[in-house]
Amino acid sequence: MKFSVFAVRKTAAAAFLVLSGLCASVSAEVKTLPVLIVSSGAADVTTLDPDRATNYGDMGVVSEIFNGLVRFAPGSSDVRDLQPDLAQRWESSADKKVWTFYLRKGVQFHAGYGELKAADVVYSMKRAADPTRSSFAADFALLEKVEAIDDYTVRVTLKYPDAAFPERMSNYHGGYIVSQAATEKLGKRFGQSPVGTGPFAFDQIVTQQYVKLVANDAYFRGAPKLGGIIYRMILSDSARELAVTTNEIDLMGGKREQRWVARARGRGIGVDVFSPAEFRTLFINRKIKPLDNLKVRQAIASAINVDQIVRYAGADVAEKGCSVVPNGYLGGDCSAGIYTYDVARSKKLLAEAGFPDGITLHSVVSSVSAQLPIMEIVQAQLAQAGIKLEMEVVDHATYQSKSRHDQSALVFYGAARFPDSNSWLTEFYDSAASIGAPGAMSNFAHCSVADKEIRAARVEPDAEKQLALWKQAQREIHDDVCAVPLFGLKQVWAQGVHVDLGYQLKGAMNLQPPITELTTVTRSTP
Repeated sequence: MKFSVFAVRKTAAAAFLVLSGLCASVSAEVKTLPVLIVSSGAADVTTLDPDRATNYGDMGVVSEIFNGLVRFAPGSSDVRDLQPDLAQRWESSADKKVWTFYLRKGVQFHAGYGELKAADVVYSMKRAADPTRSSFAADFALLEKVEAIDDYTVRVTLKYPDAAFPERMSNYHGGYIVSQAATEKLGKRFGQSPVGTGPFAFDQIVTQQYVKLVANDAYFRGAPKLGGIIYRMILSDSARELAVTTNEIDLMGGKREQRWVARARGRGIGVDVFSPAEFRTLFINRKIKPLDNLKVRQAIASAINVDQIVRYAGADVAEKGCSVVPNGYLGGDCSAGIYTYDVARSKKLLAEAGFPDGITLHSVVSSVSAQLPIMEIVQAQLAQAGIKLEMEVVDHATYQSKSRHDQSALVFYGAARFPDSNSWLTEFYDSAASIGAPGAMSNFAHCSVADKEIRAARVEPDAEKQLALWKQAQREIHDDVCAVPLFGLKQVWAQGVHVDLGYQLKGAMNLQPPITELTTVTRSTP
């Protein structure tokens, strides 16, 4: 595609040529607009189809091209900060089963595909719910009917109440709105030639080298202050770090390690540490004896010194967990308290359970640096209480496979999900999600104690009652010791001093600082 397809400023095109090294010289008469250069550390882009983009390197690019009906406020990953996006407002029936969205008028798709209409939204929702076309179909299985009332009104009828349905239509995963005409015309090529409504439009992709986006001057919030964005594929951490210090790139994905953060800041690099964190949990698999014994599970929890683990991970990048639901998630509740580190109590509990001489457990552990060192600390801590942990260290794929076949007594797992209690409790603590079950997800503990509350909360139309059910579920899971919450490992990005994101960065759902129409770069071009 050519720049002219998007009616992009000629100055932006000139900036791309200069900054990407694609042209030896550009006419001095052309004044360039700034172009932001980003490197996440990804090796390549897999797909830019928003219903298929699950990889780290894909999600950030997609978030600049597309919009949802609602959006997270720039710089926030808190669902309480949701704002109108393509929908200017919405309303629901009293039972929260029927939702009506009223669209903005005049919003234009990129590449001349015309005005966004209700038909595009209907098509997008049905596409997101189709497992043959979407990786997020499970999140939209509750759709009963989606219909266009007129060109700017969409009515959604759900199979069961969902007090938080607008969250599903946010600018994250399957919530993005696509052009029906563009998607049907491009077919399988849509993932390499995406068409959205966002502040930046797709221009070009070169495998394992770069992706170019150009400013969408017709963006409904106003023309961007940037001429565009270049995503460069730079795998080496040290190469990206050097490129930031020399102003060759403006934003980079950093290492989520305390030593890296301290070193980068010591070199004068601006480092942002933000949510959502990838929450680390130690699941206790009750399918493996003697972990079906509550006292044994309590003994394990008492033998783990979470504070020591957090100190190892680093105060800047790691945040101690206070519940089985990650910190900052809607409905997360710490009232049950954390497990108290007490080796003497751990030994006493083991003796009461019939194991005065201790126990031996077998666990499969990934060799990746984000897991193995933590599990070595856990191994040493458990040993002090008479719990011998035999670790089978394997590559990460093998670890995933064996853990999902109940071959590990203790499963160390890290994940980030949509930041509300429903998504987390459903995947990790509902017995329907237990390993080996027909609907298996990631319930490695085979926890079932809070099924009633988790399922009731999922269909509770009253938000306050929903919160109360989530709170009760967390207490019951805590008392049953299904897992030991450890810490959240936050996102780490670095930026040049000449970058102004246009907002305060506290969180970013797509694991990259959002680049908006207000983002600016003040450095001069080479």
